[in-house]
Amino acid sequence: MSLEIVRTAGSRSYPPRLSTFSQTFWEALAQGDWITTRCRACDKQTFPPKSVCPHCWKCEQAWVPFASTGRLYSWTRVHAAPTAFAPEAPYALGIVDLEDGLRIACRLVAPSSGEVAIGAAIQMIVLQHDDGPLFAGKVLA
Repeated sequence: MSLEIVRTAGSRSYPPRLSTFSQTFWEALAQGDWITTRCRACDKQTFPPKSVCPHCWKCEQAWVPFASTGRLYSWTRVHAAPTAFAPEAPYALGIVDLEDGLRIACRLVAPSSGEVAIGAAIQMIVLQHDDGPLFAGKVLA
């Protein structure tokens, strides 16, 4: 899946920790590729990507594309943010049920009206900061 890349000025407030394993995900995301792991033993996907399957405990993971659209399961608007994110407050966070059954937590990018509603259609996007990418869910009007 190729995601829309939205250029965002400045650095990420709290960059993700990179490991030899997770680097594959972050490098793909920077190119707009939305991938996660699927266990070759039990065929289950996981997000965030994991080197060990949490379902069967096998270490037989493959990198695969996964659903980039879904529905908003729940959300909140953060006003009193942790120090690292305080300059960005208020901002919206959501839990998204992706079309392939995975449920993920992410930052939400609301339409210009600011309207966010449970059940809203969500399209995953890449927020490309000066120092690297983050993913977010774009609320579709």
